[in-house]
Amino acid sequence: MTTTDELRQALGRIGIWMPPPAAIGLDPGAFARTIEDAGFGSIWIPGVNAAENLQALEPLLAGTERLVAATGIASVWTWSPADLAEAADRLAGTYPGRFVLGLGVSHAPLVESTGQAYVRPLTKMRQFLDELPATAAPVVLAALGPKMLELSRDRTAGAHPYFSPPEHTAFARSVLGGAPLLVPELAVALAPGAEGAAAARAYAKYYLRLPNYTSNLRRFGFGDEDLADGGSGRLISAVVPQGPEAVSARLREHLDAGADHVVLQPVNQDGKFAAADIGELASLAAGLVR
Repeated sequence: MTTTDELRQALGRIGIWMPPPAAIGLDPGAFARTIEDAGFGSIWIPGVNAAENLQALEPLLAGTERLVAATGIASVWTWSPADLAEAADRLAGTYPGRFVLGLGVSHAPLVESTGQAYVRPLTKMRQFLDELPATAAPVVLAALGPKMLELSRDRTAGAHPYFSPPEHTAFARSVLGGAPLLVPELAVALAPGAEGAAAARAYAKYYLRLPNYTSNLRRFGFGDEDLADGGSGRLISAVVPQGPEAVSARLREHLDAGADHVVLQPVNQDGKFAAADIGELASLAAGLVR
């Protein structure tokens, strides 16, 4: 079993959050090596809702020497706890200290599209954890609100917030205390000015339709005017900074607010993952990457 302190050391300070490489036309092993060679400590992959999605993480681990791979997230609505624990144990056993199991309750539209009712998601997560067999893989929860953060603190190795400002990172750390891991995602548009703002809004428009995220943003002072029309300038600057200076500042703010490890998601003018930006991101965060 990897301890939280060992995992914190393995992760370093900065990682990458991205779609499955093969799904966007990239060679998984080769691109994982690019991320590792650039100095990033982890790669977090979303949409891990079936065995084949989890198996797709294996080439990322096999193609690298130190990179930590994580699910960001595996949905508790689509897995049986026993099946997920078995699959997680296989990866954790083959690549000791290099796999993190991120769990989440997903979102109402996605869950309802499977024919299930999205009711009492916090209770669903508690029940899933109750039924999850002990696994060698460290578990973190996609946590935004105080109750899910408390569950992360009490039952898992930590929390993985998404689409949240630095103020949320400070709040999350106050709930978690010092020991658990805190790994926020930060989407970034490296292009400055109008081009960067357009990229940030193209990315953000989907998330601003999901109540889990908008409710969380309201906790930190964002109102209807901030959430409408693709997001106000104030909101977009907070959650998807644009231009090298703003990206560097926001990254530092998350770290100073208590993040152990920040996973960056570079986005292009279409709001999609910008694979070509990995090198520039590494240079920008040269003083922070491991």
